[in-house]
Amino acid sequence: MEAEGAFLGAGISLRRRHLADAIVHPEAVDFVEIVADHYFAGDARTRNELGAIRERFTVVPHGLDLSLGSAEGISDRYVRRLKSVIEAVDAPYWSEHVAFTHAGGRHIGHLAPLPMTFEALDVLAANIERVRKKIDRPLILENIACSFDIPYGDMDEPAFLANLVERTNCGLLLDVANLYYNALNRGLDPHAVLAAFPLDAVVQCHLAGGHRAKGEWIDSHAFPVPEAVWQLFEEVVRRAPRLRAALVERDENLPPYAELAAEAARARAIMTSARTIAMKRAS
Repeated sequence: MEAEGAFLGAGISLRRRHLADAIVHPEAVDFVEIVADHYFAGDARTRNELGAIRERFTVVPHGLDLSLGSAEGISDRYVRRLKSVIEAVDAPYWSEHVAFTHAGGRHIGHLAPLPMTFEALDVLAANIERVRKKIDRPLILENIACSFDIPYGDMDEPAFLANLVERTNCGLLLDVANLYYNALNRGLDPHAVLAAFPLDAVVQCHLAGGHRAKGEWIDSHAFPVPEAVWQLFEEVVRRAPRLRAALVERDENLPPYAELAAEAARARAIMTSARTIAMKRAS
């Protein structure tokens, strides 16, 4: 499976607000994820920032707008810009979403869910194959937040992702918070949903905190990781043999760098403990 490799540990999704602190205190986290789209400008400032980040960290670029699930295909221009960022930081792998952001020639403005059908799976696999011919780095795929299921699907999300992994040989980026809030919004047990996921394909995890508004759980990435998500993560760590990295995401209400690093340290401790137990059992 693609993206297997050395253990990376725990990191954060790096935002420019935290860039100076991260450069001064790189020892606080093991690696960083950057939003690739934020570095498409290619100007001197962008090049300097990418150079400074690469000097201090292993960097995993995360795409937002590739629209892998789009039936009208993907943008070659976007792929070229994405490739330039991935190569600039010498990424061990990169990630994108199982979603689409473009349809009918229009930009939707958010990550839209796919129908869980074999037809959608064919489109997704074809787009992934096209991208991989242009970007020679392993790709891992993320489950998105969505409060409803598109009707008339051929399968549920865990089965869709399992089929996707089999078709493409890509690893998974399991967003534990997305899984948790999606389950709550459907009245399901998050642990039961997790048990159905193809955990043997999980390479990396995202951890974040959301909130409840108007009777619905929102994966806003605006709050600390809640205890329920930490508990799910502990279960993932025990059951995902290829897991090599986890990171804390925060997109709103950005706290001090040290606060995010502390959450990353908790993720690191969970993974380290599980790895120690596994090595003892193997010996």
